[in-house]
Amino acid sequence: MLYLWIKALHIVSIVCWFAGLFYLPRLFVYHAQSEDSISKERFSVMERKLYRGIMGPAMIAALIFGGWLIYLNPSIFSTGGWIHAKLTLVVLLIGYHHMCGAQVKRFARGENTRSHVFYRWFNEVPVLILLAIVILVVVKPF
Repeated sequence: MLYLWIKALHIVSIVCWFAGLFYLPRLFVYHAQSEDSISKERFSVMERKLYRGIMGPAMIAALIFGGWLIYLNPSIFSTGGWIHAKLTLVVLLIGYHHMCGAQVKRFARGENTRSHVFYRWFNEVPVLILLAIVILVVVKPF
């Protein structure tokens, strides 16, 4: 029963984390398009609060609950290569998360050099990672 509670909390944490991963780059698109200082400041505040107040805690919770699930069921590593591929994607997702954090800081300092088009493409990365992770976990193709 504990395993199912931890699994539920892991899923909720992932949903919260991905909500931020989907929305923050969209804020970058709007921020890169903004021209007045009031809008730029407003976007900086929104980005900082989303990153530090929601995304960071959700990522930490997802990693803690995911690690706890592995601790409770270490035999998962003998079920196939899918779990190794999934964990590799999680590492890439953590890197993407930190890239977002670096960009939040650049925008706050007024040092953004990228266009809104770049951020539109950047916004698609977590979608592709999520798609791959869900397929790996549900289908377990290898």
